[in-house]
Amino acid sequence: MRVIFMGTPDFSVPVLEALVAAGHEVAAVYCQPPRPAGRGKKDRPSPVQARAEALGLPVRHPVSLKEAVAQAEFAALKADVVVVVAYGLILPQAVLDAPTRGCLNIHASLLPRWRGAAPIHRAIMAGDTETGVCIMQMEAGLDTGPVLLREPVAIGPQETTGELHDRLSALGARLIVAALERLDALTPEPQPEAGVTYAAKIDKSEARVDWTRPATEVDRLIRGLSPFPGAWCEVGGERIKLLCSAMAEAHGAPGVVLADGLTVACGTGSVRLLRLQRAGRAAQDADEFLRGMPLPRGTQLG
Repeated sequence: MRVIFMGTPDFSVPVLEALVAAGHEVAAVYCQPPRPAGRGKKDRPSPVQARAEALGLPVRHPVSLKEAVAQAEFAALKADVVVVVAYGLILPQAVLDAPTRGCLNIHASLLPRWRGAAPIHRAIMAGDTETGVCIMQMEAGLDTGPVLLREPVAIGPQETTGELHDRLSALGARLIVAALERLDALTPEPQPEAGVTYAAKIDKSEARVDWTRPATEVDRLIRGLSPFPGAWCEVGGERIKLLCSAMAEAHGAPGVVLADGLTVACGTGSVRLLRLQRAGRAAQDADEFLRGMPLPRGTQLG
């Protein structure tokens, strides 16, 4: 098919690669404009833009698709279908109506659960044991369209958002190729009204660990915000990111280190910190971290 691809972050890159590998003609790649990044704050292209240019594909990054000129340029591409995954802009109705076979969205949840911006983070933070990927026909509402394909996956008890992100990205790439191969044979299934939840964008104010919360919640927060933005606490006035954890059985005063191996008490129960990161340094496993910053039994984490 003649495809317009719309995506921006790392999650979208395997999908673009899969479409090219499957032999589809990618008429254009739409992504967010380059943003300032790094210490020099120089404009840096998104992962999708960088990969598309390496593949020799034409790239467009309009600030908005609401203007008539942008919509006319989009329609002039005469696409059979549009594939959207983590693009970052709302698509106006004129854009949704442009391709002859419609717009398909790859969404990283089992809709209607976790519609919205951060479905992977929210699934782990909520303690879900299962998530998945849906291929959805797009309409004007937020992730409300009928579903063409869905595939569930289990969430591991110690899995982080970063790990689950990579698995779902690969799954989305496989599913969209399958959907395009048998598009005429697929029956769109309207989403049920029951079970709708919304995955609000992660706010950095959520990332500070409250050790008075139950250990189950602290563990989910740490894994759900790893690697970005990263749950954190303070140790001696220094902010430490907590990137991986597991449940433990020890008990004590909230925020107190209970054992040399970095088991920390919570409001109920405790967690074992497995991977941490000091400001300006690389992430480290707990044993390596403790060699550079000892946290003996009885240390109070802020």
